[in-house]
Amino acid sequence: MRDLVGTVEREKAAIGVFVTLGKPTRDMKREAVSAGIYHSPGWNRDYPKIQILTTEQLLNREEIQMPPVRATFKKAKREAKREEVQEKLC
Repeated sequence: MRDLVGTVEREKAAIGVFVTLGKPTRDMKREAVSAGIYHSPGWNRDYPKIQILTTEQLLNREEIQMPPVRATFKKAKREAKREEVQEKLC
């Protein structure tokens, strides 16, 4: 858990997620809470900076608390249509 907190800080990541097979320990929870919160300026909401999810929670479709994703993709350049010329057969 401590490594995750350090990595999130070093990489200047907004949020880190720790996935565990079993229930998180009291120390794990304390470490996650001590990491603080992430404030999303775009959504004006706070999210836990470090979150702990169990595999059971993930299988039950519990989601990471994070701002909605606005995935944008670069549009492909339009090509001008070529006029097809039909050739005459002799």
